[in-house]
Amino acid sequence: MVHIKEQSRLSLGSYGRPRMTEELKELGLNVGHRPVGRLMRENGIRVERSKKYEVTTDSNHAFNIAPNLLNRDFSADKPNQKWVRDISYV
Repeated sequence: MVHIKEQSRLSLGSYGRPRMTEELKELGLNVGHRPVGRLMRENGIRVERSKKYEVTTDSNHAFNIAPNLLNRDFSADKPNQKWVRDISYV
């Protein structure tokens, strides 16, 4: 049980039963995935799942949309003929 808790801590709670079993086997312990899963469940060791992606862009708005004048043709015959800009939000 000590090895399971240690591996769970080292993996930051991301190892489930199959991966935990492989880690314990690499440490030289002869274990199966069912007992490892049972021990994890009985001791409250669970995988911390990532949160669902939250959409932050609202495409249904009433603001004016700039026309696409270049139509993805960024080549120019001479300098200062086409200028582009990007707005990035952090």
